[in-house]
Amino acid sequence: MIDSETLRRPGVTAQSGLALLKRWLRSSPSRLNLALQGGGAHGAFTWGVLDALLEDPRIRFEGLSGSSAGAMNAVVFADGWMKGGRDGARQGLADFWTEVGKQMPSGMVTQGEGDAFSLSPASKLFVKWAGYFSPSQLNPLDLNPLRSLLNRQVDFEQLRARSPFKLFVGTTQANTGKLRIFRETELSVDVLLASACLPTIHHSVEIDGEPYWDGGYSANPAVYPLFYECDSRDVMLVLLSPLKREGTPRTLPEIEARIVELAFSANFMREMRMFAQATEFSSPTFLTMGRLERRLQKMRFHMIDASHLESLQRTETKLLAHGPFLDVLRGQGRECASAWLSAHSEGIGSRSTVDMKKWLA
Repeated sequence: MIDSETLRRPGVTAQSGLALLKRWLRSSPSRLNLALQGGGAHGAFTWGVLDALLEDPRIRFEGLSGSSAGAMNAVVFADGWMKGGRDGARQGLADFWTEVGKQMPSGMVTQGEGDAFSLSPASKLFVKWAGYFSPSQLNPLDLNPLRSLLNRQVDFEQLRARSPFKLFVGTTQANTGKLRIFRETELSVDVLLASACLPTIHHSVEIDGEPYWDGGYSANPAVYPLFYECDSRDVMLVLLSPLKREGTPRTLPEIEARIVELAFSANFMREMRMFAQATEFSSPTFLTMGRLERRLQKMRFHMIDASHLESLQRTETKLLAHGPFLDVLRGQGRECASAWLSAHSEGIGSRSTVDMKKWLA
């Protein structure tokens, strides 16, 4: 830590003091906002990313935005930090995903060569058969194991009162299609379940008389709250959906899976294109800049993308709440985040490390 006493020490000149200050600034913790995509069991990749970021003492956090599994990661992260700082956040995430990994019996999963996991033939048949029925027919009692897990692990009352971070949980109003963002002061188990409510599997979640579905339908995740409501200008995008698919879907299952994937990524891509175009269109001249333009020019985006991972290429594996598979994703998330930190951590606070125009072209 650089303080006034250090700068007044004998032998410390104005020039050496400035150099000392610059070195401290380069090594001091940098604040990140996190935008976390949803993707069911694939959210375990984000667990690994967060675990690696938490392990780096240079990185601090201000705001977290997420939908579905991204929202789960954000809230469990904040709850763990509230209870025990960095180590508490790491432990909270590990506890949550370990419990999630116990939800699926091993008989429903097959493992091929290496780390190639998939649903068993019987599980695939059940999923296909279940698609002919509504949640009220398949699950009339609205049983959801996530509810009891979240109630056991997350102290919603304390989190509403003293969350260490700004939280933005995305949900979709089922009757209007509008995005509704819930803040940390509004958190409840119903808010999280609403953010992860797939209407073909779960009953709609009612909050104050309004039915809600998965936040991914309207924002996966919402980035604008991090832009407007956070002081930090650095936003880390942790993506689970591939930015590009090789080959055009041909079979009916492939087409249906791609339609769902597009539905969950279209709004996010549109929002990011808006940021890129608005920044390019805004005036670069300080004298003609307004408040919005100044903020746009200062925005810095970073990205950890899982597009290259074979383990996240198949839509069906989003249902694989199977411990060994989740552990594989966690390890891959850690590797990707560690590689990013080694290559780009100095960009936090100074420059974007992703070429938005090239990415969105």
